[in-house]
Amino acid sequence: MGYVAADQDPFRAIADPGRRLILDATMSGERTVRELTALLQVRQPTVSQHLQVLRLAGLVGARRVGRNTFYSLKPTELAKVADWLDKYRDFWSDRLDVLETHLKKRQ
Repeated sequence: MGYVAADQDPFRAIADPGRRLILDATMSGERTVRELTALLQVRQPTVSQHLQVLRLAGLVGARRVGRNTFYSLKPTELAKVADWLDKYRDFWSDRLDVLETHLKKRQ
């Protein structure tokens, strides 16, 4: 995996719990800043900052309609995170299988 600018890194973007909540909220459909502000129970500038980070990382997209901007999940960049996690999922699965075998032998 090559170098990724900090503001474009999906790993850094999802490190914040508020941004993860935004991703969860946009998974079910488009959301406005007002909806996200109510959901997170934080001020609008905080939500806007989170959305900026998520947009730069390619995790959310924005669509303007009149005065409103609707934000939606762009899962493509999350695939990089999932691919990285798969290595560790395999690692832990193998270790747990060894532990299970060991425990069965002790019974």
